[in-house]
Amino acid sequence: MTSATQAYTYAAPSSLVDGHLGLATSGGRALSGPALAPRFFSGLVTQAAPAAAALLGVADVALTRYHQPRPGWTRDPVVTCGGDRLRFESFSACGGVYARLDLLSGALDGEVFDRGTTNVDVNGPLREALARVGARDPLHLGVGADALTVTTLDGAVVEKKVPLPERWLRGFAEVQVIAAGMDLRAELPGMIAVRFLRSLPKKATADLWAVPAGRDLRVSDRPSPGAVCLSGVGRLATLLPLLRFAKSLKVYGPADTGKASSAWELELPGMRYTLALSPERWRGFSGEGAVLADLATDQAEADADVVGMLLNFEPEVEIGLLTDRANLSVARVRAALTQLGTAGRVGYDLSEAAHFHRELPYDREHVEHLNPRLTSAKALVEAGAVELDGDSARVRTDGGLREVGLADGSCTCPWWWDHRGSRGPCKHVLAARIVARSAVEVAG
Repeated sequence: MTSATQAYTYAAPSSLVDGHLGLATSGGRALSGPALAPRFFSGLVTQAAPAAAALLGVADVALTRYHQPRPGWTRDPVVTCGGDRLRFESFSACGGVYARLDLLSGALDGEVFDRGTTNVDVNGPLREALARVGARDPLHLGVGADALTVTTLDGAVVEKKVPLPERWLRGFAEVQVIAAGMDLRAELPGMIAVRFLRSLPKKATADLWAVPAGRDLRVSDRPSPGAVCLSGVGRLATLLPLLRFAKSLKVYGPADTGKASSAWELELPGMRYTLALSPERWRGFSGEGAVLADLATDQAEADADVVGMLLNFEPEVEIGLLTDRANLSVARVRAALTQLGTAGRVGYDLSEAAHFHRELPYDREHVEHLNPRLTSAKALVEAGAVELDGDSARVRTDGGLREVGLADGSCTCPWWWDHRGSRGPCKHVLAARIVARSAVEVAG
């Protein structure tokens, strides 16, 4: 697995002193363009204790490797200011858990200086300080270097060099596509949510399904209609310290009741904390292949350039508005958003059923290499290895002839037999569909 090294450079470490939480920012992007240390927000957090606990949860996810735990590198959370909210995001070291804290306008009382995305420093001493924030403690939050003048007088530069596996960036792309295919399966009020989460098996590796039962959820060891997959109960661990603040729990999942991704969203006072889990403990989001169908379209890259210029760090990206402004169909706008997602430029908010804009401050030189199946499919097309035959196709490979079903995405290759479409199309199906689309366009 290849990786790039990302350097996080902060003017000083983040700290929490006398109720002043100063989050140092690294290089990122603001409305005005690239910035060395963007300044986004300064003001009060009206709900100090849940905000501190939830921010600690996001940081803990970035610290944790849920599959085959072992010490490793930590990654600083990404923060996006959308004007009326702050979003903090992280991925687990194993790539199978995505966490996001949305601090909404009801939890913020201060001034927004700019919109954009960057990394924020969450270090060991700050973690300890966040853990001590009580219900009556005041909390002043500054996202940007200026807030640190309250807590430090020297400007010592803090630099962290962290290897970022490509799978982490690919995970951001996959999560937004997978989440967009989920529906709300259950909503539990506070006390019922607390009871359910605390009743889950203590074995962290347990796999089960959560089955809606009226206003409650029950646990089953097998799938059933409407059930939500929960693979690896221990991956919900960062929800537990937040239960004392919980107002409700929303559970999301796709129509598929088998092994599938799920999302668990705690509503807290003025904020939301969301965890998305991959279908199995050992599976990272990076290999799910949900983006490949959209990326394989001929127009996606060019359309992404157009749509990307229309994004403005909105907390909600309105697809209808984008279709009008870009003069593109809804399908092409969605494909363009997927393309933008491969560079981490869009996410998806399940609660609001809408995309949002961010700009991950990472090296984009490797973005085109993040989907090797698509690269291989295009190579097969260029080599003339695809022969169409009605609703099927034959693809010549070094491993032999592959028979492809265009409609159902089936293939005679080992990849399809192993995964049966559960991790996206194989390279042969992608190649066949690219050629089939080209044939339709020529005929038209």
